Amino acid sequence: MAWGPTGSDRRAADGAGVADVATALEVTNLEVFYHRLSQVLRGVSLAVPDGGVVALLGPNGAGKTTVLRAISGLLELHDGDLRKGHVLLHGRDVTRAAAAEMVRGGLAQVLEGRQVFPTLSVDENLRTGGHTQRRHRNIGDDLDRVYTRFPRLAERRTQAAGYLSGGEQQMLAIGRALMAAPRILLLDEPSLGLAPKLVEEIGAVIRSINEDGTSVLLVEQNAGMALEIADHGYVLENGRVVMDAPAEKLLRDEDIREFYLGVHGSTHTNYREIKHYRRKKRWLS
Repeated sequence: MAWGPTGSDRRAADGAGVADVATALEVTNLEVFYHRLSQVLRGVSLAVPDGGVVALLGPNGAGKTTVLRAISGLLELHDGDLRKGHVLLHGRDVTRAAAAEMVRGGLAQVLEGRQVFPTLSVDENLRTGGHTQRRHRNIGDDLDRVYTRFPRLAERRTQAAGYLSGGEQQMLAIGRALMAAPRILLLDEPSLGLAPKLVEEIGAVIRSINEDGTSVLLVEQNAGMALEIADHGYVLENGRVVMDAPAEKLLRDEDIREFYLGVHGSTHTNYREIKHYRRKKRWLS
């Protein structure tokens, strides 16, 4: 694998910052364009501590999925261009590394909408996830671990993935990613389209994966679920981070609660609008 220089090497070379030794993932000042014209990310920076869970929140169109693509090497597939910024994975500069290299380096992504192979069986889907690890690991042992974590998948191992329920397909997508034995897992909207009970179940799965030592970057619109799981959260709007804080603080923040958790039934369209509205109220009082 053609890794780039370490963070300390890069700082010595160009004066840029460096990821802490306890940081699994650091992205700095990402600027991304689609189709060479449309700027989607405008200087996004965030960090995932080793062994931690970080939530990336924001409305549709904020740029959350683009952040994951820029990290995992999938931008090119969507005609995206990373114009500026750096991505460090466990202290190594992997900016613009190919997706396969990122997987071999210990990062896996669960795509929005599950994206399972519908005509392949559960077992075949899982085996595709272990493809890059076959030379180094016993794929049978990895399968056993996934089936132990997801007993329902074990019961359906010969069934075509297209016939699974939405919750089962999400478990399959996560299990397939775990077959690559990742040190850091990127999850894109894992609760999307699931009933509340299944959302709780997926949340418990994410906690369990993290407790086993895997760092997690969780992209979610379900802010309540995400912040209950996460240690830290970032709020993304219009391609910019507008707030970041420990998850407990975000859960208590009145503006976050009003807009992202719907506590007061807000009619505002974005987090910045709520902040502006509250400032106006304070000025007039």
